[in-house]
Amino acid sequence: MPEFDIIVLGGGTGNVVASAAADEGLDVALVERDRLGGTCLNRGCNPSKKLVHRADVVRTVQQADALGVEASVEEIRFADIVDEVIGKITAEAESKAETARESDRITFYRTEGRFVGERTVEVDSTAESEGAGGGPVELTSERIVLAGGSRPVIPDSIEGTDEVAFLTSADALRLRERPDSLVVVGGGYIAAEMSHFFDAMGAEVTVVGHADRLVDREDPEIARHLTDAYAERHEVHTGYEVTELAEDAPNGRDRGEGDGSDESRDASGHDDGEKVVRAESEEGDEITVRGDEILLATGRRPNADAWNVEAAGIDTDEEGFVETNEYLETSADGVWAIGDVAGNYMFKHSGDKEAEYAVRNAVRGERAAVEYPGMAHAIFGSPQVGSLGKTEDELDGDYSVGIFAYDRTALGSALETDGFAKAIAAPDGEVLGFHVVGPHASMLIHEVATGVAAGADADRIAETVHVHPALSEVVQGAFREARGFPPTGI
Repeated sequence: MPEFDIIVLGGGTGNVVASAAADEGLDVALVERDRLGGTCLNRGCNPSKKLVHRADVVRTVQQADALGVEASVEEIRFADIVDEVIGKITAEAESKAETARESDRITFYRTEGRFVGERTVEVDSTAESEGAGGGPVELTSERIVLAGGSRPVIPDSIEGTDEVAFLTSADALRLRERPDSLVVVGGGYIAAEMSHFFDAMGAEVTVVGHADRLVDREDPEIARHLTDAYAERHEVHTGYEVTELAEDAPNGRDRGEGDGSDESRDASGHDDGEKVVRAESEEGDEITVRGDEILLATGRRPNADAWNVEAAGIDTDEEGFVETNEYLETSADGVWAIGDVAGNYMFKHSGDKEAEYAVRNAVRGERAAVEYPGMAHAIFGSPQVGSLGKTEDELDGDYSVGIFAYDRTALGSALETDGFAKAIAAPDGEVLGFHVVGPHASMLIHEVATGVAAGADADRIAETVHVHPALSEVVQGAFREARGFPPTGI
């Protein structure tokens, strides 16, 4: 039974902990069934944003006419784009694996792992740094960091998922042949980003979301703005719960159904061998939409069950996330949890911050409470969204709101966009929330994140001298509106 100074379960954010522990002279077991880099590098943030960037370029060219520039997209080499993106991230993942193999301090088990007792993990004996073996092996350590990640949710409430082929986000990112039509089931950030990408690549996109607006966890005004923007380009159905996936027979009839009459076809007339999505509203209204492919983008769930955390005495909440305290300790002595599996935030940047504290606490023996200064997030759709703090529907009591449109600034007006920023401040000037929808929102949000992390209040952000005519004046304008300052310098 191999014993290590520390075991790290999960090679995404966990790889940061494993590398730091090895650098400090500890003998480390690193367990990851897939490529190192985890979801973000291989199946999430990195490939999706590289693909979305191509979509942004296409959209820029297509909209150039509005600025007096005659331009057109002559060809989109879809397979080449996907191959280039996947090739780069695969090379990066293999580079991480090679570094792990070459380390004298890391034993890399590229295999499934599961708890079988307190601080005991069973793996297949194939350790990449040791060569192949045979049969299961139990690894033990007084310290374990669980960075087990998450996986796409496949709702049990949807019939036909075991009979009809569908895509998850991981599949969609590696699809080499662009579908002519795509049905996206879900209305969150994955649905928004993937809809933007495939639409820009030339697919007809239909979005079916269960909430009354897309990205409904965002501030209501931001979410409504994005939903309206998507409805201009896509067929969007909000407020519908998907109940079934099916397939059209080649003659246009749904398999196992009636005569294929006009009443069973969608508004676009599609009835020729496509995949079928049926959905129903709370009021009982039913819709049927069709596409060459179906993407289920219905959220993600933690992998705690896959690691069999119960066997180690690790408590989870009702949604399956591992429960941790402010030191990232679990209910099991000597076990810490970070990243998606812990559910504090489900962002890569928050996972990286937690990895820093896991190194301090699990590796170095400190007892440091994790902090998330200025925690923000972004959605890389079209338009982009950036968000920090509370949304207006989460607040009670006294607060003030400032809304400032892009076109009220010199550069913003040149972008031909109707995006806006929204600042929410407490009576004493505390920044309660900031939300922005429009071009470069993923960058504009960082001014506020940095300010909040440094202890700045809404007045400080409002009074900071901003470069003119930079787009950041949109941020300043929102805070000046929230605090009742005159629009000096804007």
